[in-house]
Amino acid sequence: MSIDRNLVSIAPHCPGTVNDAGPEVTEATGVTPEGAAWLASAGTYPRSTRALWDDRPTAPVVLACGSVFDVVNAPALFGRHMLDRLWDEGPGSGPVAAHRGRMLLFAAPGTAHRLPSLLEWEEWGSGGASERGRAIPPLLCHGTGDAVTVPAPTPLVPAAPTAPDRLGSRWLVAPDTRAPWLPGPEIMLWAAVRAARSAARRQLSEPCPTASISIFPPADQDAKVYDVSRRR
Repeated sequence: MSIDRNLVSIAPHCPGTVNDAGPEVTEATGVTPEGAAWLASAGTYPRSTRALWDDRPTAPVVLACGSVFDVVNAPALFGRHMLDRLWDEGPGSGPVAAHRGRMLLFAAPGTAHRLPSLLEWEEWGSGGASERGRAIPPLLCHGTGDAVTVPAPTPLVPAAPTAPDRLGSRWLVAPDTRAPWLPGPEIMLWAAVRAARSAARRQLSEPCPTASISIFPPADQDAKVYDVSRRR
């Protein structure tokens, strides 16, 4: 399924801006009140979490996984490729955050338990002995008994297009409802395999560089807003 995700902002109060060069836009960071309520519901004391955000809307919090959501934690670049595959060719994604050089893709409860088994069964297991097994970098799956740090509902500073590793924590696809759609393990497997195959094709088609290059993209690259109104 082809998804046009370059024109609509995630949250009404945090619109994207179209660049002069084309349909690339600044990344969405705002969380709606309904999205904040959904996030808070994962905590042991939802009212306390909401009260914290009312008082300190720029404060990140640690939330438990396993009941409201699971999280697939991927390296920043590979996670970006997974996200692009989900929106370019698939059903879209659930909420997604960037945190300290990693990509946190929120998934349906149970995904953390099931996804590693599916990767192994399909011989795409991270760190496998075969070349195929090494195509997908280690994916950390957070489920029951785990917790993750989620970005604040309100960004500490205005979002700026930059490399994922250079920012501490921010939303790429912000929660916008009390019951956001979350991909399951099969969809996450599909996205990971598609991202790995896409990376392999790029390596075959690109000439070998003669000089060292930065791992960070240009300042205006990969700055996108995903149209969650068309998400399945």
